[in-house]
Amino acid sequence: MRETPTRKILVVEDDVFLRLIEVVLDPASSAERRAAFADFFAHDEPDFEGWCARVRTRAGGLVAAEVRLVDTEAELRAKLADADAVVVESLALRDEEFAAAPRLKMVQKYGMGLRNIDTEAAAARGIKVRTLRRRANIACAEHAVGLMLAQAKMTTRLAGRISAEALSELGYHYLPFDRRHTPNSNWARIGGVRMLHDATLGIIGLGEIGREIAQRAAAFGMRVLYTQRRRLTAAEERALHVAYAPLDDLLAESDWVIPQLPGDSASRNLIGRAELARMKPGAFIVNVSRPDVVDRAALIEALRSGRLGGFALDPQYEAPGRSDDGLLKFDNVILTPHIAAQPRFNALNDIEDLIAGLAKEVAS
Repeated sequence: MRETPTRKILVVEDDVFLRLIEVVLDPASSAERRAAFADFFAHDEPDFEGWCARVRTRAGGLVAAEVRLVDTEAELRAKLADADAVVVESLALRDEEFAAAPRLKMVQKYGMGLRNIDTEAAAARGIKVRTLRRRANIACAEHAVGLMLAQAKMTTRLAGRISAEALSELGYHYLPFDRRHTPNSNWARIGGVRMLHDATLGIIGLGEIGREIAQRAAAFGMRVLYTQRRRLTAAEERALHVAYAPLDDLLAESDWVIPQLPGDSASRNLIGRAELARMKPGAFIVNVSRPDVVDRAALIEALRSGRLGGFALDPQYEAPGRSDDGLLKFDNVILTPHIAAQPRFNALNDIEDLIAGLAKEVAS
């Protein structure tokens, strides 16, 4: 008589998106969680159950796996003994953890950076380590560059303002040039339009999203500075076309500043009155990380004084935002409603690829 195959065991860091692995693969996943995710994805994927079914066709022997969600490194170590694979974003995996997991075949990093995983120790034990370039990180970088372009080209202020009457409402007046001698572009004589090319971008925090932004900025011909606790190696800096600068120097030299930091006590109000005063007059801030990295009161003061060239933010200081938000009074401010990481298919496609990769290495 053929034996029933043993269920595969996956230990997964309890990240809000990695919970999808449990929803797709583990029959013990709660109906409440399934319904919550169906609602979360509905505006981009109305047939969430159909998506789950499609992903299971690529999961092979991982279907009906036991998925153990863990929050801490202690909990991770406690549940590794019979694990076939581990999926982590920030939890550390060193030789101690690998020694406690004799069945472990694969480690999946939910991202590209491997600082929290001892890859040499994994290789020595025959454990494969796989990374994932997350689409949401790419989307956030695209959004940041889009906001820079919108500010540089003044598109949100000028969109649809093509008549002399509409432009005059903004203070621009139709005054044609002498076409016998000159071209006639910008006949409304709009000043302040900028280029990204040859401008300096300062990125505070060169993590995965920061690196995605840096790559795109380099393609525009920008000079890219960065600052963070741990300086990159010279080879990494060359590959990313970035140069390290202390925070004060970065603020003083940058035409554009992008803080790309996690929301915690260390980063809260990192950019306050003193930092804004150090910035180059007319420079812009674009923030697609956490709103409270920039002190709101100090920000409004800098906008009112005219020292700050402009500001763009996603997500907002409040969710949802308010129609009477004081930032909306400034025509050099762009606010978007927490859409930088969209569409939802970024997460769905990442998880589908992740599960397919796990199946290839673990379920055979």
